Amino acid sequence: MTAAIRDITTRKKVEAHLLAEAALQQKIEELNRSNEELGHFAYIASHDLQEPLRMVASYTQLLSRRYKGRLDADADEFIAFAVDGATRMQRLIQDLLAYSRVGTKREALERISSEEALVQALLNLGATIADSGAVVTHDPLPVVLADETQLIQLFQNLIGNGIKYQGPGVPRVHIAAVPDGDTGWAFTVRDNGLGIDAQYFERIFGMFQRLHKREEFAGTGIGLAICKKIVERHGGNISVESTLGLGSTFRFAMAGMATS
Repeated sequence: MTAAIRDITTRKKVEAHLLAEAALQQKIEELNRSNEELGHFAYIASHDLQEPLRMVASYTQLLSRRYKGRLDADADEFIAFAVDGATRMQRLIQDLLAYSRVGTKREALERISSEEALVQALLNLGATIADSGAVVTHDPLPVVLADETQLIQLFQNLIGNGIKYQGPGVPRVHIAAVPDGDTGWAFTVRDNGLGIDAQYFERIFGMFQRLHKREEFAGTGIGLAICKKIVERHGGNISVESTLGLGSTFRFAMAGMATS
């Protein structure tokens, strides 16, 4: 009788455990579905908002060019506010669209040269590098398993931040990669910029998180959130090490990459 009771108790515990696991799996699937639907909504909303906002921005810029100095000082100021607001909204929608694309417009992961992806990112940043006089260097970089467009965007965002958040002096950014396990690679993007206080290391990867006033540095606070989403899509993680006044080093590891 004791053995029978123990057997029944064990079976009930197993059944309860299986039911809990099934319920948890159902919740995970519902959450994934909800996130996917939210991503599609963000993509569609951002895409559809671009055209009317482009019209608003175009006409406010036209007003600024045609009537600046021909009306009173208040009118010039009001038009300038409208142009600035429309421009910032355009940038925000473009960044939201880029963020949602990571989850909705995805190419298959393929073997690509991360060095060639970096070269393309530097070409995209050509004007920024030229204007700032930045020096961007890199070690030999490996062949990896990745979405090429997203890897270019990842490099572009991290290097662009390293150039933007600078004090006096020449911005310097260095990119390197070392093997991480049997098939993975650990990348670093190191800059000599303003640095980040340790209390913000996690916060900066969230949406709309800004550590500086808009008047100091332009931006929407989405760039690093895009980086995080890209790295996670590749099965990895991203982190930062930094000291105020001495620059920052962003590290990202991507799982499932092929060694070169």
